[in-house]
Amino acid sequence: MEKRIGTITIVISDKSAVKSVNDTLSQYSDGILSRQGLPLRDKGLNFINIVIEATLDEINALTGKLGRLEFVEVKAIVSKQK
Repeated sequence: MEKRIGTITIVISDKSAVKSVNDTLSQYSDGILSRQGLPLRDKGLNFINIVIEATLDEINALTGKLGRLEFVEVKAIVSKQK
């Protein structure tokens, strides 16, 4: 299967979910090209933006695992080009 480049945005609304998110991202670290985090402590939110190069199945598996975590929202945008 062809690899695609895309972005994943993760919003964490409770600090208790941070470890689970980091553990999940570590499982897919081979495909992660870039990671940027932005804590908004006054609002109780943490944003993580990921640039990833992986197959669609891998990207979907990662976003699926993240999306099932409590206090976590996730969205992905994947390039059309292979």
